[in-house]
Amino acid sequence: MNDDHQLLPPEITWYQTPFFRRFIALVCPPLGLLLVWSDANCSRRRRVVATAGILVYCPFYAALLIWLAVLAGVADIEWEGGFGPSIVWHKTSPDYLVLERNRQSQREHGKVTPRSDEPAAYWTDFRGPRRDGCYDERSIQTDWNNGDPRLLWRQPIGGGYASFVVAGGLAFTIEQRREQEAVTAYQLETGREVWAFHYPALFSEWMGGDGPRATPTYRDGLVYSLGATGELCCLRAATGEVVWRTDVLKDTKAKNLRYGMAASPLVVGDQVIVLSGEAAPGNAVIAYDRRTGRRLWATLWDKQAYASPLLATLAGQQQVLIVTAGRALGLATDGSKVFWDYPWKVEYGNAICLPLIVATNRFFLSAGYGAGCALVEVNPAGTSFQAREVWRNRNMKNKFNASVFQDGFIYGLDEGVLTCLDARTGERTWRGGRYGYGQLLLASRCLIVLGGEGELALVKATPESFQEVGRVQALEGKTWNVPALADGRLLVRNASQMACFDLRDRGQNHFAPATPRR
Repeated sequence: MNDDHQLLPPEITWYQTPFFRRFIALVCPPLGLLLVWSDANCSRRRRVVATAGILVYCPFYAALLIWLAVLAGVADIEWEGGFGPSIVWHKTSPDYLVLERNRQSQREHGKVTPRSDEPAAYWTDFRGPRRDGCYDERSIQTDWNNGDPRLLWRQPIGGGYASFVVAGGLAFTIEQRREQEAVTAYQLETGREVWAFHYPALFSEWMGGDGPRATPTYRDGLVYSLGATGELCCLRAATGEVVWRTDVLKDTKAKNLRYGMAASPLVVGDQVIVLSGEAAPGNAVIAYDRRTGRRLWATLWDKQAYASPLLATLAGQQQVLIVTAGRALGLATDGSKVFWDYPWKVEYGNAICLPLIVATNRFFLSAGYGAGCALVEVNPAGTSFQAREVWRNRNMKNKFNASVFQDGFIYGLDEGVLTCLDARTGERTWRGGRYGYGQLLLASRCLIVLGGEGELALVKATPESFQEVGRVQALEGKTWNVPALADGRLLVRNASQMACFDLRDRGQNHFAPATPRR
């Protein structure tokens, strides 16, 4: 071997050439900086500079890649209730072509014949007959270890965030179908569409999405629905025939709310009470004759929020409990006076959750956006009433999923995590189980939780600890809609699917039926 032989430098590959590195640095600086950082001959100083550059450039380029993926239809952006948007493969929205084919197929099988043995109307209002999320019509199946809950049917549905009400074997809701809102009736047992009433209306908002928000209300053979743009309709429950209709926003000379009209109509005696929108002086709350649609009265100057009103008796006085954009108040059922009020301001005016009655003179308020929760007591004060704050903290933050109450304890989703509070003190007894921004009901001393991604869970309603009994996947995609429960059938939906589960007790119940009342 020749001692004078000089070793040649190793061959430089194409990706190590200065030209390629400059090109990469120009087209994609983070990748170019990564190549610099990974170079074995790179000095410590250059590596520190490259690391800083990667941290600066990466967020921008990640956003660019996401934007390109959205443009290409590979991914989408969806607001699921948290502090920012989520990247999803498929946005939860209706497939109108599939929906129309499904309904056409149902029509080809002939008309639905109503049964004569349907149970009496029970789930007639948003979140149940008292609007408190409590089901006590009958006991439900609470052993989910043997294939329960049994799926009865699943099918496509239009968009929106409304829930169902049930009467006469029919389930009623309101949904978005292309450029129209549709009030619809489905046979509870089979899911077949019985009728649909359409009218031109499309509310679209980039964070919340398209479609109506308010659940219809049923009373004495009539269905009352409020669309996202203010269309109030009274329809015959059996046929969908229009009895009367009016435009609430036009009638009250109000602007629509940022996220659309979302408060369900409230029937009190012979009147249907609805909340208006923004800048409706003296017309914030309005009542119509529920049979004729004649305007009866209007009152209040408050900008409204997104929480449905409810009928309550506090301190012996029947009243309409309303949460506006700036306060909670007790309004006389004829609109003649405000009995009391309590300051309750949520950031951006996003008061969404219904109040929860926890005693004969106490109710619970909760909201996200930094508001937290409070227990308010109403007492007589001379010829009127006074609202007093019992406690307030941030142990429960219901963003748009109201809590339920049983035996002195409040159960709810605290920013997506199931939580139990002692109603007397506001102290947290447990917090466990992440379900996202879903909804929950109370039945047979259990919590029926419909999670924000469509999972359905059963949890024991006990203050001792978090105990999940079972879980199944009920729907696909973002699910904000409140479940409905009637005659042991659980109805769930989101903006693309609806389903029905049989929860009727078949003699295997391990827990006591019926939730004790306050």
